[in-house]
Amino acid sequence: MTRLVLKPGKERSLLRRHPWVFEGSVAGLEGRARPGDTVEVVADDGRFLARAAWSPSSKIRARVWTFDQNESIDHAFFKRKVAASVARRQRHPMLSGQDGLRLIHGESDGLPGVIADRFGKVIVLQLTSAGADKWRTAIVAGLTQATGCETVYERSDSEVRGLEGLEPVSGCIAGELPVETLTIVENGVRMVVDVVGGHKTGFYLDQRDNRLLTGQLAAGRTVLNCFCYTGGFSLQALAGGASSVLSVDSSAPALEIARTHLALNPQLDAARAEWLQADVFEALRQFKRDERRFDLIVLDPPKFAPSAAHADRAARAYKDINLFGFRLLNPGGILMTYSCSGGIGQELFQKIVAGAASDAGVDARIIHRLSAAPDHPIGLAVPEGEYLKGLAVEVG
Repeated sequence: MTRLVLKPGKERSLLRRHPWVFEGSVAGLEGRARPGDTVEVVADDGRFLARAAWSPSSKIRARVWTFDQNESIDHAFFKRKVAASVARRQRHPMLSGQDGLRLIHGESDGLPGVIADRFGKVIVLQLTSAGADKWRTAIVAGLTQATGCETVYERSDSEVRGLEGLEPVSGCIAGELPVETLTIVENGVRMVVDVVGGHKTGFYLDQRDNRLLTGQLAAGRTVLNCFCYTGGFSLQALAGGASSVLSVDSSAPALEIARTHLALNPQLDAARAEWLQADVFEALRQFKRDERRFDLIVLDPPKFAPSAAHADRAARAYKDINLFGFRLLNPGGILMTYSCSGGIGQELFQKIVAGAASDAGVDARIIHRLSAAPDHPIGLAVPEGEYLKGLAVEVG
């Protein structure tokens, strides 16, 4: 097998079971390897460290499949890994009965570059690394075997694939999509899933538990949902008994889907829902000028900082929206604020929110720390996987 030799001292992260080998850690490649091929990673003294997928176009030159020298990387390996990942979800009590579920969460499940979400009987697969792309057939076979689902739709169309030298790929790779509109029920609320054209795999499953908490906190409150997208937080707030919910987003198509979601749930009082197409930053300023106030505000913006290099600019944007959020809250109100930016860590995000509260002149306390649902686990050796972080902050 081709050997990937590391520079002296660069084995330390692998010994801590971190699964990435960066370009600057590589001393050389002994033999030939095509993108996605399995290579044996060794220290400068020849010690075995791992078996990994080679990716010559990426700054992450190799992603580890296994740290076990006795484990072969073949079809059987991927079927075992996929089955184990699915089984972990099946035995988790909080995930029981969910129509929408993440089955594989990349590095955290030992499958770098592999994301798989199940929506009812349809699985949506996203492959973002050269190694994952090479083993597509084995991964699909593992998913259909472990779940009994016949339909797998690939959404490997993210920009990240370009960093791996891969072209975008999308379409059915097993079975056929159902003719009828694909819907799921999440905590009592029915919503449409657009696996073909929706963001990511068609739906943001990571906020499932936070949407439910929003509903639990919304009873009797006036709610403002910013960057509402297709209205997940808004519908849960209505289900929880909010007195009114104003939802703001700049995308007309997203708001149209949100209205469709509301129509799919006749148990919700549509008279309490208002939809506003606007730039959120401008809308917040206008609400301040109009002296509008709310009891519960949700701030779930898109990714402001894709990497640490964008952190300074992103910090200013987060500070801006949180400052207005605090200024628009009634006494005793709650701000539920999130960052999905990998370049903004939990500690920095809390400092930004604290600075916004201070500038707004309010006393505030954290009542909940918020993160992704448990089907989006974070590997202890891969802290980079903690992309979603949030705070529920009470004022007054």
